[in-house]
Amino acid sequence: MTANEVKKFEFRSEFIRKRIFEIVNSAKGGHLGGDLSCVNLLVALYFSQLNVDPQNPDMEDRDRFIMSKGHSIEALYAVLESAGFISRELLATYGKYNSPIAGHPVNHIPGIEFNTGSLGHGLSVGVGIALSAKMNGKPFKTYVLMGDGELAEGSVYEAAMAGSHYKLDNLVAFIDRNGLQISGSTEEVMQLEPIDKRWEAFGWEVFTINGDNMAEIMDVLEQIDWNGRKPHLIIMHTTKGNGVSFMENKPVWHHGVPSEEEFRRAFLEIDERINANNITLNEVD
Repeated sequence: MTANEVKKFEFRSEFIRKRIFEIVNSAKGGHLGGDLSCVNLLVALYFSQLNVDPQNPDMEDRDRFIMSKGHSIEALYAVLESAGFISRELLATYGKYNSPIAGHPVNHIPGIEFNTGSLGHGLSVGVGIALSAKMNGKPFKTYVLMGDGELAEGSVYEAAMAGSHYKLDNLVAFIDRNGLQISGSTEEVMQLEPIDKRWEAFGWEVFTINGDNMAEIMDVLEQIDWNGRKPHLIIMHTTKGNGVSFMENKPVWHHGVPSEEEFRRAFLEIDERINANNITLNEVD
């Protein structure tokens, strides 16, 4: 992928960051810190990697994406809207009485495969879906995004063993390794390192990248060996609150809601980066 193509993905992420703030500001609730640390990956997946069709979201051989860190739903909603799965009118109901969309993924919304929110379950679901594809000779791939905090759940490691045992090379898991969870540093709450060696010992192909860098995300997706008889783990070192200086690496923004002044400051920072490169969303499309 060329540098110019990568830049277009970076700027789509910037526009979607703004949309995430609009969504959270309207709903008066959300999880901005984790939204902002995973938005680059979601953009890369939905606009480059996944075989999905917003006009036919239930097509049989579509790729499956499981948002295990379901509290970061605002990022997924913003990407699904940008990709054409859901309308702006539907998303405007988020956080409102009797809205059909919820604060965690629900699978009656087009583009969402599975209800998540109870952390530690997404990889088990992904393993089951990938195994079913193998058993039925289906070509689709399964992708699972986990938060690093949920790695304290034992079910994650049962799924890791099963993924390796069944040689699920059609399965890709991502860890949003931003280092923070609701109660502070992940290493203080429950030590996770060395993540790479642990997962290699389980029999996974492991990559470690800078998840704040779009070029590294696009590059690692091109390196996956779909015939290697191993599931794949991509550890993405990210910044919680990425792209908004006063939010970066601050645990309070796990689920903090910005004031009107903070909302304007965040918009200004993002707009400055967009305007400095003289690009519009139409040009990205």
